[in-house]
Amino acid sequence: MTLTVEASNLSLNDVHRLLNLEEQPIGSTDYLTLQPLTEFEQQDLLRISNDFERYLAAGKVSEGLVKFLTLAPLMRLAGFYDVLIRLTMEDVIAISIEDENTNIKGRMDILAINNAQAITMPPFWILVIETKNSLADVLQGLPQLLTYAYKSLEQQESVWGLITNGLRYQYVYLRQSTPPTYQLMPLLNLNESPDAIELLQVLKAICQLPDFQL
Repeated sequence: MTLTVEASNLSLNDVHRLLNLEEQPIGSTDYLTLQPLTEFEQQDLLRISNDFERYLAAGKVSEGLVKFLTLAPLMRLAGFYDVLIRLTMEDVIAISIEDENTNIKGRMDILAINNAQAITMPPFWILVIETKNSLADVLQGLPQLLTYAYKSLEQQESVWGLITNGLRYQYVYLRQSTPPTYQLMPLLNLNESPDAIELLQVLKAICQLPDFQL
C-alpha cells in the first residue's frame, strides 16, 4: 500500500530520511558575483523595508501580505520579471519514494524558471520560494522548501531556495551529489541595512547567473 503525505506535514528528519538529503555546514554566497546597488535600488529597498515595518508594527502579517509587500517588489527590483524568466505560484509537485512506498505532494509558493526552456525541454528551475507569516520562525518552512527544491534535482545539478517570513530571509543552496546536499546561508534581516543590501544583492546575483547554470 502506498502512503500519500503532504509536504507541509513533514519534519526535517522526515525530509532527511525520505529524500536522503544531507545538510552541510553553513555556506557562503562568496562564489556569487555580488554587485553594488545603485542609489535607486537602495532607495527602493528602503521603501520596501519601511512599508513592511509599518504593517509589522500593527501585528501579524499574513503569508499573502508577505508576498505582496516584500517578495513582489524585491523580485521586480532584482530582475525576476524579465521576459527570460517565468514566475509561477501554487505549482503542484509530486515525489514518489519507491523504497518507502510513499508519495509526497505539495504546492510551491513561488517558482522562478527559465522561460526560454519551458517549451522545448524540462524547465530549468532558478529559484524556489517558501513564505510564512510574520510570526512564524523562518526555519519552519525548511522541510517544505527542501522537498520542493529537491524535485528540480531530477533534471539539474543544483538550485537555490529562499524562505521568508517577510522580515527574515534564509537562502538555501541544494546540489545533486551522492547523497544530495543542502547548505543554509547566513540569515538576513530586511530591517537591518547591511543585511537588506546583501539580501537584494544575492537575489540579483541568482537572477543574473550566466545561462542559469547554477
